[in-house]
Amino acid sequence: MASWRVKAGVSLVALLWALPVWATTYKIDPDHTSVAFKIRHLFSNVRGTFDQVDGQIEYVPDHPEQWKANATIQAASINTRVEKRDHHLRSKDFFDVEQFPVLTFTSAGVADATATGGKLRGMLMIHGVEKPVMLDLVIHGEGKDPRGTMRAGFTATTTINRKDFGMIWNKVLDSGQLMLGEDVEITLEVEGVAL
Repeated sequence: MASWRVKAGVSLVALLWALPVWATTYKIDPDHTSVAFKIRHLFSNVRGTFDQVDGQIEYVPDHPEQWKANATIQAASINTRVEKRDHHLRSKDFFDVEQFPVLTFTSAGVADATATGGKLRGMLMIHGVEKPVMLDLVIHGEGKDPRGTMRAGFTATTTINRKDFGMIWNKVLDSGQLMLGEDVEITLEVEGVAL
């Protein structure tokens, strides 16, 4: 009789262990999220941001197979703090915001996951061109804010080549050097609010 109870208990534990753990869905909080980039210009670097972003993140600690993320960024919200440059960046030479108003990212899995991060794979679409990317993900944790709302924080970084996304505009300087670099460093600081 005792043996039967032990077996039943072990079976129940195994069944509960096998059940999926439900991820918490977080909506990106635009007031506490930044999408920043850096690119070489002449002999220094120019930094900028995209100021309008929304999306969702699904996260449960220790279950990277359930981690998911998607984001939509308004291309016209680009901001380098120089109005003339921002106008040029919105033009057909670069983002062509009238024809391609949004940038999107959709995750496709996580590699090398740990309790504090991993490699987030996904598809990034810029300027109407979609390419696979890998983001270095750092997980800052989750918990309740002073109002009792569950929040979570993440940082993701990657480097892309802008020419891969059809943005090839450049100028050659008298020295023969190109005015703009091709590599763009991207940093996302994301805070989510549980739905």
